[in-house]
Amino acid sequence: MKSKKGLSAILLVVFLLASTVLMYLANGVQHGSGAIETEDGVIESELGKIAYKLYKPVSASAESKAPAVLLLHGYQNDHETNAAYAIELARRGAVVLSIDEYGHGLTDIGLKERGYVNHKVSVNYGLESEEDGTYAEVGGSVRYRVLMNFSNLSFFDDKYTKDAAGNAVSDSSCGGITAYAYLAGLDYVDDTRMAVSGHSMGTWSSWTVAAAFSESVNEAGESIAPKAIVLQCGELFDDSVYDTERIHFNNVLLLQAKYDEFSYFRDYQPMVTDEILKTPLRYEFLGTTADEAAWNTTFGDFGDGSARRIELLNTNHRLTTHNRQGLAAALEWFDSAVSLPTAVDYTNQTAMGKEWMTFFAMLLVLAAMFPFMELLLGLPMFRYVAQQLPDRDTMKTKGAWWRTAVITVLVSGLSFPFMTQLGHALLPLPEGIFRMTVGNGFIGWYLLLILVMIVTTLIGKAQVKKKGERYNWNLQGLGTPGKRYSISVVLLIKSLIMSVLMVGLVYVVNLIYYKVFDLDLRIIWPFFRPLNGIRTGQFFVYILFFMIFYVLNNSKIMAGLRTKASYKTGFGGFLGDWFKNFLLMAGGVLLVVLIEYIPFFAGIGPGADLLFGSTFGGPFMSILILFVPQVLFFSIACTITYRRTGNVYTGAFVSAMLACWIVTGGSSFL
Repeated sequence: MKSKKGLSAILLVVFLLASTVLMYLANGVQHGSGAIETEDGVIESELGKIAYKLYKPVSASAESKAPAVLLLHGYQNDHETNAAYAIELARRGAVVLSIDEYGHGLTDIGLKERGYVNHKVSVNYGLESEEDGTYAEVGGSVRYRVLMNFSNLSFFDDKYTKDAAGNAVSDSSCGGITAYAYLAGLDYVDDTRMAVSGHSMGTWSSWTVAAAFSESVNEAGESIAPKAIVLQCGELFDDSVYDTERIHFNNVLLLQAKYDEFSYFRDYQPMVTDEILKTPLRYEFLGTTADEAAWNTTFGDFGDGSARRIELLNTNHRLTTHNRQGLAAALEWFDSAVSLPTAVDYTNQTAMGKEWMTFFAMLLVLAAMFPFMELLLGLPMFRYVAQQLPDRDTMKTKGAWWRTAVITVLVSGLSFPFMTQLGHALLPLPEGIFRMTVGNGFIGWYLLLILVMIVTTLIGKAQVKKKGERYNWNLQGLGTPGKRYSISVVLLIKSLIMSVLMVGLVYVVNLIYYKVFDLDLRIIWPFFRPLNGIRTGQFFVYILFFMIFYVLNNSKIMAGLRTKASYKTGFGGFLGDWFKNFLLMAGGVLLVVLIEYIPFFAGIGPGADLLFGSTFGGPFMSILILFVPQVLFFSIACTITYRRTGNVYTGAFVSAMLACWIVTGGSSFL
């Protein structure tokens, strides 16, 4: 026993020390080995506080002013998602301001402050008509109308940005206008050499910032309009929708993902092909003809702001932010427009080193929970948490296991596109309480699966009772040990406390890294970021739903579907047990991945759009690249904890808290 405790203590220390070294090295990358300073802060506005991260080359000063770039992230992201652009631009001498837009990160202004109207357009703006139904009235919850107006920009004509009910799209920059003015006012910034770039939702913000400052000048009467606009997966619109006499856009580069899951970023076409370039929307943007339009070719002139280019990237929507080809094209574009002070080859990129190091640090900190659990189980308070696995007489037969597995995968997978989108937009949840947009999507899906699990459990109990086999159905067999037909409240509470301590370890370590290194545990997208007051409150709003789901889910999968592998010891036994658990936990979302991407990569189009309509494509399809790895980890964590404790509580509570933290800490709020 002492040797096991000693090994656990050693592993805990090794994991945490190794993660700390990785975070230290990642910090060195983001600071350009001492050439870049970073600063976190907030910009005060009339609506509230806009959080930011500023990257300042040490060479920039009031005497040697530097060009500057404002970075605007996409939906469900935060300022750190822009780190690749920020680091590479700062390495080349540019001052970079990356903000948390409305409803994201540590900004305390909700996404609804962007504004909305009671109508939507379902094609590119300027190409719609009421006759063909592409300009239509919409109703429903506020969050639904906000989401339906993402591509409706506040500098568009009143036809689009105002409605008869008094609603308006008021600030589609999502705080970008305020941030650009702040950046221009820094004494070490050359406000005549500024640019803006955004990804996804941030591209609409970028258009809006550029429009707002199109005619702005500084005290010397010099233009401070952005000299370049780089759109990472952006939407184009007809110039009939805004005042072209007053608004001009200088030197626009569009980075086009070939496999973009969002229909409006591929002109509502099934695929991005050469034919898209032949449409007036595209070749008029390039300032050329249908015959001359081409990918990866610059048209126009940087001197008069007419430079235009569409760079085709062999990637998907979310990976565009760190695509090497796209980043190199963007760096060259910025250099051509604002003259970056430091000559570094555009393909010389170090930012992904920071992402991989924070990723492996995250894995090490998560792994540290398990030796920590062993140490906790050695304490008198938590010894009771470790129970024996139920008797083998309640195991599933091989045939019954596969029948249940197939049904589980089909139900969870096929309901995912529909229930997540229903919860995302239209599930009637009180919006003042349930403020997390993607969180509501998962609540919608979880509620259906909770109902299915409860009903199937009751049906199973009734069938067993009817056969007179009551001994074969009890709560112990479902992973909730106590008496044969009752739940142990003591076990539940102690498991909850132990789970809180395990997740608390991750949170405290992550918070220390954030304070010391200005980095959190992630790879590109926000996974485990510190919570502010709003997000902490939302965590406690959503956590009960997550806990109920994971307890029932683990009860059905870990305990109810035990096989011989559950009782095999050693690493081989663990692998066999984990694989079946992973198949059951992740099989549904993996099915959705196949449905979505097989036809997409075959050149037909995204599967969700083709089978269910574009309403069910987009955010919850693209989020699978983040969700599948989470479920992979949860399946490992739940398998380890169930085999060690003989109950489903610890794994369920740990997974629920981590999942809820990811959603409420990293996604948007209304």
